[in-house]
Amino acid sequence: MNRDPAGTNPSDEERRTTFDVRVWSLREVRQKKGTSWQVRWQVAGRPSANTRNFASKLAADSRRAEILTAVRKGEAFDVESGLPLSEWRALPRPVPVPPQVRTWLAVARDFADAKWAEHQAPGTRRTIATTLSIVTPALFDEQPPAPLAELVREALVGWVFLTGKRTTLGLDGRFAENEPPAHWADVLAWMEAHSRPIADLANADVVRAALRALSHRQDGKQAAPNTISSRRMYFSQALTFAVTRGDLPTHPLPAVQWTAPRKIVVVGRRVVVDYSRALRLLAAVDEIRPDLRAWFACMYYAATRPGETNEFNINQLVLPETGWGEAALERNNPEISPHWSDEPDKPRQARQLKHREKGEVRPVPLHPNLVALLRRHIDEFGTTPDGRIFRSTTGGPVRMSTYLTVWRSARQQALTPAEAASPLARRPYDLRHAAVSRWLNAGVPPTQVAEWAGHSVRVLLTVYAKCIVGEEQRALRLIDASFAAEQQDIQPQDAPAATPTTSPRPAATLSDDAADHDRVHAESTDTRSQPPSAGYDRTPSVTETAPSAELPDGDFGL
Repeated sequence: MNRDPAGTNPSDEERRTTFDVRVWSLREVRQKKGTSWQVRWQVAGRPSANTRNFASKLAADSRRAEILTAVRKGEAFDVESGLPLSEWRALPRPVPVPPQVRTWLAVARDFADAKWAEHQAPGTRRTIATTLSIVTPALFDEQPPAPLAELVREALVGWVFLTGKRTTLGLDGRFAENEPPAHWADVLAWMEAHSRPIADLANADVVRAALRALSHRQDGKQAAPNTISSRRMYFSQALTFAVTRGDLPTHPLPAVQWTAPRKIVVVGRRVVVDYSRALRLLAAVDEIRPDLRAWFACMYYAATRPGETNEFNINQLVLPETGWGEAALERNNPEISPHWSDEPDKPRQARQLKHREKGEVRPVPLHPNLVALLRRHIDEFGTTPDGRIFRSTTGGPVRMSTYLTVWRSARQQALTPAEAASPLARRPYDLRHAAVSRWLNAGVPPTQVAEWAGHSVRVLLTVYAKCIVGEEQRALRLIDASFAAEQQDIQPQDAPAATPTTSPRPAATLSDDAADHDRVHAESTDTRSQPPSAGYDRTPSVTETAPSAELPDGDFGL
């Protein structure tokens, strides 16, 4: 077996050639349809002989002569095809197919599909789709035409990144594309044609443009810091997805000098409502919507999330006539469109608890006051056929628009104008913050509080660090004690002993009185002089208007 020394085509060097060729005589092949003549030759290295049939003996003999001529001239034969090298070179070559250019839109769509297949929570799916729909217009190669501009965001969220609607999951585990709505056909085609290649994101300027888009709302104003951090996280995950698939050589974000705004993760004391005001707020709710008083009380006394409160079931509660009760929380039902669930055709569906696996239960103690309210609620309003305690007027979960409207009215009715203008219990979710803060200030171990509240100890101590009363005063007393010890060492032997300026206050027993409950939050052993009530050093009051914008319920990730 030899190489063809006369080959000039570079591709010939990659072909196996040989001079070892055997040619047989013509063979007559008789069939029902007639007789044909077969030319047959064998090239060394091929698993089978080359054959070709001709209708006439003359044509067959001519082809055999061509093969013999090539052999006699010493022409090399291509092993793979069995043809003389000159004939193989004359064969038409297939037109090379240019590699398909992967665009950002294709990568983002595949990323959304991959996350959907992981059975993410409906809220997470919606957040990912929203993030991708915000950054994608910044990665077009030009601005969309005016008739299509208003449809871009709508088509991205409602179709491109809504995997459950855009595709159908087959039995083989693959997504099959559905036919898009006719009114989106033009804008979808335009976006496919004008999305930047994913390779463009290796350019730092392109990445910065994407990050700027993620940092603003639709009205052009800057988004909240927590929102920007969340969007950047999912954008980074999409880029990691592209790197993993080989669409990008490296992750582009680390090379971009862009500082995200500081994320707000700490609950301030000014939002935490004290016991007396909480009672006034619950009483106001009782006047507006009696069936929701116990609903809000669950958040204040048991630190439940709104979605968890909606799933309170009589079969999971222990409600004694007196004393503490217990709830075994198992499900969460946050308000979100069914389009983002695995079963979009069904009504709003409950799922496992946040940060818990399916079927995992979280026990929560129920204060005697809450037990009494729940027992009264069940006596007055009953339960649903499946045992749920709280429901809307239509029988479903209590909607966000309903409880927000009731809460706003209750604040206006129960609080003074200055308090109502402050961040004090501005959102129903702040009742949960009040419950967790009270547990910590009452001395409950953080591990136990984290278990009841449903998050980690690290998150607990980070988020509620400013709500733990007395930590600063204890630290200052330790520093005072260290100075006092050194002062005694340097005093003359005959110097009178220093008279302590303060004495510890006796511990008080916490009763059911509202004032005693308030003291858990407000009482301090600080021995320093009180700061002035006005000026730069004054202490902020809970009745002051908050300088920052209101944050959504999920901003603290709790």
